[in-house]
Parts: sequence; C-alpha cells; structure tokens
Amino acid sequence: MPIHEKSKGYHTGAAHYVRGRPGYPPEAVDWLCDVVGVGPGRKVLEVGAGTGKFVPVLKQCGGTIVALEPIDEMRERLIRDHPDVEAMAGTAEAIPLPDASVDAVVCAQAFHWFATPAALSEMHRVLATGGALGLIWNVRDESVPWVAELSAITNRYEGDTPRYRTGDWRRVFPAPGFAFVGERLVRNSHVGAAEDVVLGRTLSVSFIAGLPAEQRDVVAQEVNALIARTPELSHGGDVAFPYETCMVAYRRV
Repeated sequence: MPIHEKSKGYHTGAAHYVRGRPGYPPEAVDWLCDVVGVGPGRKVLEVGAGTGKFVPVLKQCGGTIVALEPIDEMRERLIRDHPDVEAMAGTAEAIPLPDASVDAVVCAQAFHWFATPAALSEMHRVLATGGALGLIWNVRDESVPWVAELSAITNRYEGDTPRYRTGDWRRVFPAPGFAFVGERLVRNSHVGAAEDVVLGRTLSVSFIAGLPAEQRDVVAQEVNALIARTPELSHGGDVAFPYETCMVAYRRV
C-alpha cells in the first residue's frame, strides 16, 4: 500500500509533531509489560514509529527496540534523539525483518494509516507465536467545549485522511491469526504552553501540515483566536489538553 497522500505533511511537520503531541500515561507502561509482553530479553518492533515519541515509553519496559518508519524526515529525527535504537526504512506491508523475529509489535498513533489485511499479514509474519500486537492512541476529549471547537477548526480539512476517530481501522478485525486480548481506556493530558499543546498540536496534524502556507496561516489565526477567547487557555501559564488513551491488544495464534 503506498503512503497516503495526506501523510506527506509529516515531511515538513516533524518539529511540530515533537512539540505538539502528548506523551503517554503511566498505565501505558503497565499495559506494554503485562499485556503486550515488552520487557527484558524480548524484542519489540514499533511500526510507524515517527519521530520516536513512543520510544521512551518502550524503554521503560526494557528489551530490544526496533523502529520502522517510512518518512525520512521523521526517521532522521528518531535517529538523532534515540541513537541506541535500530531504525529502519520500510512500510507496514513490507517489513524488512525475518519470520517470527520479534516478540511484540506496537503501533502508537499510527495503525489507522495502514489498517489493511496486507499489513496485518506482515505483522503476523514477523511475530513469534504467542507474541502480541499492541495498538495505542491518544484521543482528544471532545466533551470539553474548547477541544470540540478546536476539532471543528481542523476537521474541515481532513478529507479522506485515515484517522482513529472514524473507527475505520476496526474493520480489519477480526483478522486471521490474531485473537482479541482486550481494550483499555485511561485518562491522559498534555500540559504545557498553549503555543505548543494547542497551536503546535494543530499544526502537527498531517493534513494541516500539508496545507499551502497561506491556509496554514489561516488555521493558526483561528486557533490563536480560540486560545485568546478561552479563559482556560489565555491566562499565560501552562494549560492542560485533555485526552483519553486507548490501548488495544491482539495475540498471534
């Protein structure tokens, strides 16, 4: 499957991605260790590793980490920030690893980009029997009014961009060779300056980063106006962007 046209915004948006994306809650480490089976003496492959935002979470579990990322600019940032991690070019449909060579596969903020039978077949191939596939996303909490307003600004540009929120990624399951293990949902938040966690988060969205400069400027103006009129965001100190973290696991059978 070719890289989706809307993902090309990541070629120019790597810096915004690093600053604008939230980290992961402590429960993610527990899930990786207890459910996905990441740990000392084990090898985990992260597919669609991007700039390496999830790598520090994996490192807390121990073991050997291999990162797969097709976009050069994202992978270069990952290599710069995590020189101890093996980073490879490749796609989910063509993983340059031998059969049954990893104990776990994880996809953080990424599986919706390649939720295809071909990708699942390839992940099944590289997983050892009994190994787990772990999917994790930080999902904005749109029950908060200003978050819903922010989504309304960005969503009009999404077109046919694959996204977690559409649920389309679920259509590939149940999948041959994978047994459902479970799904967890926990609270999370991204705390920092509004310029980073609200504006930077918006500019890191693939289909926003890929817009012509004039349109990106319009989006930035709208987001800055939202920040200015929202008391929770305009006080000048740190703000908290509320998320829910969704964690889903499948076992290779």
